[in-house]
Amino acid sequence: MRSKLMEMLEARKDEMVEIRRYLHENPELSFKEEKTAKYIADFYQGKDVEVETNVGNGYGIIVTIKGGKPGKTIGLRADFDALPITEEADVPFKSKNEGVMHACGHDAHTAYLLVLADCLIQLKEELNGTIKIIHQHAEEVPPGGAKSIMDSGKLDDLDAIFGIHVLPMDPAGVVGYRSGYTFNGRSYFKLKIQGTGGHGSSPHTANDSIVAGSHFVTVVQTIISRRLNPMDAGVVTVGSFDGKGTFNVIKDSVELEGDIRYMSKESQEIIEQEFRRIVKGLEVEFGVTCTLEYNADYPPLFNTLEYTELVAESLNNANDKDIKEVKQYPPLSPSEDFAYYLEKIPGCYFFIGCTPKGVEKPYFNHHPKFDIDEDAILVAAKAVGHVVCSYFEKNK
Repeated sequence: MRSKLMEMLEARKDEMVEIRRYLHENPELSFKEEKTAKYIADFYQGKDVEVETNVGNGYGIIVTIKGGKPGKTIGLRADFDALPITEEADVPFKSKNEGVMHACGHDAHTAYLLVLADCLIQLKEELNGTIKIIHQHAEEVPPGGAKSIMDSGKLDDLDAIFGIHVLPMDPAGVVGYRSGYTFNGRSYFKLKIQGTGGHGSSPHTANDSIVAGSHFVTVVQTIISRRLNPMDAGVVTVGSFDGKGTFNVIKDSVELEGDIRYMSKESQEIIEQEFRRIVKGLEVEFGVTCTLEYNADYPPLFNTLEYTELVAESLNNANDKDIKEVKQYPPLSPSEDFAYYLEKIPGCYFFIGCTPKGVEKPYFNHHPKFDIDEDAILVAAKAVGHVVCSYFEKNK
């Protein structure tokens, strides 16, 4: 089955590229991917599979491929939403939707998985198990699509789950992996500090919210420097401080918004606990009133040791001309809602190099000039295909 699958994928490389380019020209934002979802669902029309649409809190799609022999059930996931970015990449298939761009590579994810799924459908009589293809909406915007798909119960029967992300950290042909904590978790906060306004000449009659807010910006950094274990990663970023007023008026209130990252559940709990303690302290120290919105968006992504080893072993032993190197990656600072699947299902999320040919310093994901080497799409399909074959070979 493995050799058949790889031959089929190689023969359909151009089709993958064509699908990717169509999706790239027609991006849609998170929770608004109606046409993209229809395109995906239409791809499966007439095929001998079960297709469920509108799964979760948006346009999620689950396609169930039942093998010819009984066995375990695995999931393969690709996301399909785009970003609110105006494209600056110089490509002939540039986004037709002003202000919207596939700047993260989800178009490539969807293209590889559609063709891989179709090939697996054609070979399903040789499968000793079931594969659920998960086309996920809204990865980019919390609460995301993954958690709602998990909450739907439609993946409760999965024994393992796998997914990939294209990253321009290496050229096409390089596959990266990491066991354990791999991606940061992420939280969002908005803090309103309510003081008492007044005239700049009479600060004693007012209660300056800007002073309280400035103190907060400084002291909140001590969570990382004095509360986290120095060996643990954590970042608190105050991205917005809305305190604009008039030069001689003491502001009665300010609003701050920010982003928090962490690499473990333990760090997540410590940061939130200390964050809330500091906010309460502001009220006591400055006599202000604080209103805090604090949301843990995505948990840290934890790859299961067993299935990360399966990925590494499978690809190292693949002897595949398109997979030139398999290497361990360091922990990565972004966040990814695939973490919600891995909270309940063992599996692995790994990485496909996609640096455009001849480029020494590529633009990273989410940049308006982000682009990929389209050879990476075939690499993704073959890498996940090898993992699928290895999984079912080990679980006959």
